[in-house]
Amino acid sequence: MSVRNATFRQLRVFVEVARHLSFARAAESLHLTPPAVTMQIKELEGHVGLPLFERQGRRVALTTAGEYLLVYARKVLATLKDAEDVAARLQRLETGTLTIGMLGTAQYFLPALLAEFTREHPGLDVRLVLGNREQLVQMLRNADVDIAVMGRPPSELNVRAEPFGAHPHVFVAPTDHPLLRIGHPTVQSLLPYGFIVREHGSGTRALFQAFFERHHEEPRIAMVLASNEAIKQAVMAGLGLGLLSLHTLQLELEHGLIARLDVEGTPIVRAWHVVHTLAKLLSPAAEAFRYFVLERGEGFLAERYGALLPLPSSP
Repeated sequence: MSVRNATFRQLRVFVEVARHLSFARAAESLHLTPPAVTMQIKELEGHVGLPLFERQGRRVALTTAGEYLLVYARKVLATLKDAEDVAARLQRLETGTLTIGMLGTAQYFLPALLAEFTREHPGLDVRLVLGNREQLVQMLRNADVDIAVMGRPPSELNVRAEPFGAHPHVFVAPTDHPLLRIGHPTVQSLLPYGFIVREHGSGTRALFQAFFERHHEEPRIAMVLASNEAIKQAVMAGLGLGLLSLHTLQLELEHGLIARLDVEGTPIVRAWHVVHTLAKLLSPAAEAFRYFVLERGEGFLAERYGALLPLPSSP
C-alpha cells in the first residue's frame, strides 16, 4: 500500500469531502453521485492503509490520518493548479476554471459585473464562492480560490490587495424610527437603542466595533444574524438599528422600505479590494479578471449606487 498510487481525482474528492464534511455535499459540488464519491474515498483509504473519515450516521469527521493527509493533498492540488496556470500562460489562452471568492456583501454587485466580464471572455468556467471575511482569508490561504473580492485585506497573509472602488457603510432604521426626526443624529443618540449585527468574523461586524471604539462608546447588541438580508428584515420589522454596506440597500432605499440614518461621521467609507496571495501565480483568466475589475469596478459602482447618497470622506 502506498500513497504514491493515489490519483489526483481521489485527492480532489478527498479534499472536497473534508471541506464539507459531507459525502452528499461533496458529490453535489463535484457533479458526482454519492456512491462515486464513496468509492473514490475507499480506494484512497486503501492506498493509505488507514481510514480517513469517521462515519457516525450522517455525521462525518476527519481521522488523525485524514487531517495529516489533508495538509499534503491541498499542497499537491495547489501545485498542480499552478502547473496548469503556467501551461495556460505559455499557450496564452484564457480557458479553464476561474474560482472567485467574494464577501456576502459583494453578491449585490459582483454577479452583474461578472456578467460583463464573461461576455468578453466566453471560454471561461467561472465559479463564485461565498464567505465572510474570516472564511475568505482561509480560502486564500488554502488556495481554494484564485482571487477574492473583499473589503479590508488580510494582514495575516502575504497578498497583493488593490483597491478598485468606494465601499460606504450607513446606519439604518425602520421608516418610523424617532431618530429620523433628528437631522444629524450623534453617536451618543444611538446608544439607547439595540443593534442587530453580523457574526464575529464578518468585516461589517469589525467595522461596527471599530466605529464605536473610535468614539469610546459601547453599543447594545440586541441580536446577531449571519446575513445582510436577515439584518435588513429585522431592522424593517422594528427589532433594532443596523450598520450595513450601502451596496446591500439599493432596493430597500429606493422603495422606502428602510431608512438611512444620517449619523454624524457617516457614511463610513472603506474600499473594495481585489486580492490574491503572492505565493500563487495567477492564470491568464485570473489576471484578466483582476485587470477588468481594476479598470471597470469603480465606474460600475458609481453608476449603480452613486445616486443613493453623497459620499463625503469619513473622518
